Amino acid sequence: MTDTPQRIAVVGGGTMGRGIAQAALTAGREVVLCDVSEAVLDKARETIDGGLRRLVDKGRLEADAAEAALARLSVTTRMADLADATVIVEAAPESPELKEGIFRELDTVAPEAILASNTSSLSLTRLAEVTGRPERVVGMHFFNPVPVMPLVEVIRARQTADKVVETVEALARDLGKTPVRIGDSPGFAVNRILIPMINEAAFVVEEGVATAEAVDEAMRLGANHPIGPLALADMIGVDVVVAIMEVLQQGLDEAKYRPCPLLRRLVDEGHLGRKSGRGFYEYPPKGR
Repeated sequence: MTDTPQRIAVVGGGTMGRGIAQAALTAGREVVLCDVSEAVLDKARETIDGGLRRLVDKGRLEADAAEAALARLSVTTRMADLADATVIVEAAPESPELKEGIFRELDTVAPEAILASNTSSLSLTRLAEVTGRPERVVGMHFFNPVPVMPLVEVIRARQTADKVVETVEALARDLGKTPVRIGDSPGFAVNRILIPMINEAAFVVEEGVATAEAVDEAMRLGANHPIGPLALADMIGVDVVVAIMEVLQQGLDEAKYRPCPLLRRLVDEGHLGRKSGRGFYEYPPKGR
């Protein structure tokens, strides 16, 4: 049986990093959350506290267990504080240069840790190459919202050791997730299928075939999707959708992966979805 890590570090205090940290805390793990911004870390702690309280309100977690979970969380702006973590999950923005820089630093400060990336589309083989222990680099692609979504895509780099894959799969199961092994290809499995669908939905709107509301209602009622593709784009982040389409276009060299100009215009205007308050839809501070 594979031993599962008890002390986990998460790099990146944004939406995904906070969600991964909450899932690990709820599963009884000690978590250290690292970000360059004190303000982001303060917001992350507040958000995690709120998430744990909602679990208590729904009867899914005892109040004392929620307090104990939050007590297991520590935050830091210093990467050196992650040295004793068994697994470090990088959840930084989807930039190859940024992620490679983080992996180079982690390779130095935490030489024994498994380095996992929450990348949604980038090459794990390339990330592994910037470290001195590529066999201990792996992908753990969680889905938003992390405390709710059950899937973790486990992406094996060309260099990843069997033991590392088995360890992160066991960890995912202990966090209440279902790990699915996926090959290291642009977009992996889910996003290679999902993001082009969102892109095509944007083309339908841009070409005047249907409104965003009509597209989403049609896909909910006609394809039995729980949320329409354009509302989902707002949840994911329109900028993230564009970034993944660019990775698919570059990695697979296919014209069909060209990002829809409407998506690019939304990004240029700062309309990134829920996180900016407006995307295909508007989101007042307390909800849509």
